[in-house]
Amino acid sequence: MLIRSTWILNVSESTVLPRSYGLELVKQLHKELDLEMGGETIPPISFSGILGLSTITKDFLTFHPEEFYRLSLCGLQDVTAKTISALNLSESLEFLGAKFNVISREDEITSYEELYTNFVANEPEPVRRFDLQFLTPTAFAQGSTPLPLPVPALMFRSWLERWNHFAPVYLGSDELIAYLSNAILLKHHKMKTQSWQLHKGYVNGFVGDVTLQVFNRADSLLANVANLLVQYARFSGTGMKTRLGMGQTIVN
Repeated sequence: MLIRSTWILNVSESTVLPRSYGLELVKQLHKELDLEMGGETIPPISFSGILGLSTITKDFLTFHPEEFYRLSLCGLQDVTAKTISALNLSESLEFLGAKFNVISREDEITSYEELYTNFVANEPEPVRRFDLQFLTPTAFAQGSTPLPLPVPALMFRSWLERWNHFAPVYLGSDELIAYLSNAILLKHHKMKTQSWQLHKGYVNGFVGDVTLQVFNRADSLLANVANLLVQYARFSGTGMKTRLGMGQTIVN
């Protein structure tokens, strides 16, 4: 089971939070879900933080009563997906002295088997262009210094590692990444770097729009595998620290 739950929020008055609020919020959500935080090599949850128009002033964010905000939680395996499905935030979300009103909730539920059947096993006509939007700073662990660049091989490796870790259908490893690296190019991007504040320090990542193009000579089956991984990114996120709000990815 896979789930992406999205809550629409607003505030009744101007609300100020530290830019590093994400860690406190995700800890609180794990407590409400009765899930341990940390310890896993690959986290079974991705988290968006609170997305929407806010004002940044040094180390603080101001959320405005005339705006609507979105908060998403994704469960990447049965246990976390079921606990997220059962999570009831009631009428408000309160933390660090702030109060967000819960307006509505939307759940997108699927499974690894359903994704694999729809995008690979049924042999659909290959999609050869992927338009991605990275909503929160995205970076890849490269030694001691994160890399804030949309390198196709690193994006696909990130998605593949999560898929192979949680899915019952194994897709391949280094050979698949090597093939996709030679079959897919970064056709267009419109992005900027942006820092993601953590409890101590920050990480630079990229946000914005990225278009990937699959060469016509690429094998149809492997093009479909690429599309499967791109679609999976909506749940898994991309790159490092997706449990803490980085790497939120949508497919246009």
